[in-house]
Amino acid sequence: MSVFLKIILGLAVAVLVAFLAVFADYRRFLDTPVDVLATGFVFEVRPGMAFGQISAALVDDGIIEDATYLQLYARFAGLAARVQAGEYEIAPGTTPITLLEKFVSGDVRLHSFTIVEGWTFRELLVALHADAGVLNSMEFEDWPALLQGIEAPADYPEGLFLPETYRFPKGTSDADLLRQASDLMQKTLTDEWLGRAPESPVASPYEALVLASIIEKETALATERPRISGVFARRLEQRMRLQTDPTVIYGIGVEFNGNLTRKDMRTDTPYNTYTRAGLPPTPIALPGQAAINAALHPAAGTEVYFVATGLGDGSHQFSNTKAEHDAAVQAYLVRLRAARAQNRVE
Repeated sequence: MSVFLKIILGLAVAVLVAFLAVFADYRRFLDTPVDVLATGFVFEVRPGMAFGQISAALVDDGIIEDATYLQLYARFAGLAARVQAGEYEIAPGTTPITLLEKFVSGDVRLHSFTIVEGWTFRELLVALHADAGVLNSMEFEDWPALLQGIEAPADYPEGLFLPETYRFPKGTSDADLLRQASDLMQKTLTDEWLGRAPESPVASPYEALVLASIIEKETALATERPRISGVFARRLEQRMRLQTDPTVIYGIGVEFNGNLTRKDMRTDTPYNTYTRAGLPPTPIALPGQAAINAALHPAAGTEVYFVATGLGDGSHQFSNTKAEHDAAVQAYLVRLRAARAQNRVE
């Protein structure tokens, strides 16, 4: 064998050995879990990021040791252009291959947002805008366009969004979340309406929503909701005014200072159930499913009055007659004054 051939053969062997060494290191990289803490790591692929930027960011965050191998694998596998934007949770044990599969599948981290029973639409929007995961796309005054965009079944937003916990990827708009909550409210309201009791005093699902919103604001006790619904049902049947404070407060609006006065209860608004008969024109808050169910299943009985007990547990005293009710009101006022006096002493 000539010297030239020996040199060529030697070079070929060296190249092969080098290639095998690089390939082994390449496979080691792909099969070795990335470097994250036991609690994991949240990595964000921002919209418009090129794959080179993504792999470089992974190196900068200490997730992978080198970007070259990941870029080679992504390009040879045809995955580099298929990565989806979003936040991703990287768990311990994740390899570069499974990480890239996660990016391509769009298996993004989900945020959660809870709509609380009894919130008004204005309070809901404020809470949405305070959530870092939500994209703010509207203000309170934009509600007419919102209702048109989500094809809402009413011409006013109050009460149309079901209190529930919603999960969503970062960057979801407030309008998209409200659409989800509106759709779920309509499904819930439809299901509850189909199972309504014959003695329910409301004539339509929307009236049920209005009554449920009042029940929601009157009590937080699950055991009291059907009973309060029964009081309202009997008052409506007997053409008595509902005389419920939360509707008056809602009619006052953002100007309400927390102190409901006799003047407030005598000042007529569309929501003042002391001055007007029947239900108010719209819901006054966001009722949960339990309140909707109570509105459509009023408890039987003869009680037509109720007032807070003042015991500190959110309970109410129910009465059959005005005399009984007046006595319950006086008992409440006595407890209220005693509590205030105790607070001053402390």
